[in-house]
Formats: sequence, C-alpha cells, structure tokens
Amino acid sequence: MGKVEGGMKCVKYLLFVFNFLFWLMGSFVLAVGLWLRFDPETVSLLNGDKAPDTFFIGVYILIGAGSLVMLVGFFGCCGAVRESQCLLGSFFACLLIIFGAEVAAGVFGFLNKDKIIGDVQNFYTTTYNENNNSTLIMSYQKVLNCCGTSANPCSDPQPGTKDCETGIKDFFNSKLYIIGYVGIGIAGVMIIGMIFSMVLCCAIRNSREVI
Repeated sequence: MGKVEGGMKCVKYLLFVFNFLFWLMGSFVLAVGLWLRFDPETVSLLNGDKAPDTFFIGVYILIGAGSLVMLVGFFGCCGAVRESQCLLGSFFACLLIIFGAEVAAGVFGFLNKDKIIGDVQNFYTTTYNENNNSTLIMSYQKVLNCCGTSANPCSDPQPGTKDCETGIKDFFNSKLYIIGYVGIGIAGVMIIGMIFSMVLCCAIRNSREVI
C-alpha cells in the first residue's frame, strides 16, 4: 500500500510540473503572438484602409492557441493535484485541439509566405504610385530603410538604400518564419505532452485499481 501511495505521489508531482511548464509555454506563445500583432513597425506598415490582413490571420491563430494553452495548463495542474481523471481526460482532449491550431499556424506561415509578401508589395506599389509622399509611404521608407520601387526608384536615394519591394520581402520573411517555427515547434512538444499525459492517466487508474 505504501509503495502504491508513494508512486501516486510521484506521478502526481510529475504531472503537475509538466502542466506548469505547459502553462509557461502557453505564456511564451501568447507573448510572441501579441508582439507580432502590436509590434509598432509591423502595425505602421499594415494600418492603411486597404492594407492586406492576411499576415494577422496567422498571428491571431497563434494568440488564440497561446491563450488556450495557458488555460489548459492551469486546469491540468488542478487535475494533477486533485488526481481527477475527468480533468486529465479533458486536458488531453484540449491538447488535441491546440495541437491542430498550432500546426495550422505553422503551416499557414510557411505556405502563405509568398502570398502575404506579394499582397503587401502590391499594396505598397499601388499606394506609392498614387501618392509617393503620403504618411504611409514615409513609414515604409523609415521602417524598412528603403525608397521607391524596382520599377519606379527614387531619384536621389541614400547610399545602401534598397527598393521597398525588397525591404518588404526581407521584413516579412523574418516575421513569418517566427510564426512557422513557433507553431510547429510547440506542436512537436505537445505530441510528447499528449503521450506523457496518457501514460500518467493510465498510471493513476491502475494505481487506484491496485488500491
């Protein structure tokens, strides 16, 4: 009896530690998503009335998944402390949902990378041709250290200044890779988490049967 109780305590503490780390992981994903959404440089480039919002779709998926991971991690901790199979079963089901959301964000970031960059480039080119001295165009040139377009370059660019189409490509490539790598990386960790949770749930059930 003593060995069973000691084993159950070990299982309970392991599951609690895992869920606490899972909660921290959700906090990190949420922080990355909020940073990408409210980064002043990104917002300044996509705040026009006709600016494409495709980039923010992947960011919103990341924010939603991070928030859900934090919530699920909290309830997972409660389930571990109370040794509740119901809470742990719900925890596992939520992991599957979050896993799908994280994979969706990662795949979205990678597969739509060229489309998102193309949409922003077309938006910039159209706006530049309409009024190359607008506040929005000035924001692009300041943030990206660029000027003009490949077809319509600036008449007197500063040394080392690139055209803004190239600047847009470099800037959003780095942002989209963050979405992709965070989404797929967290999904990989969650596979381990789901396996770990199943093993611990079985251990709790078997220990109770022995008792």
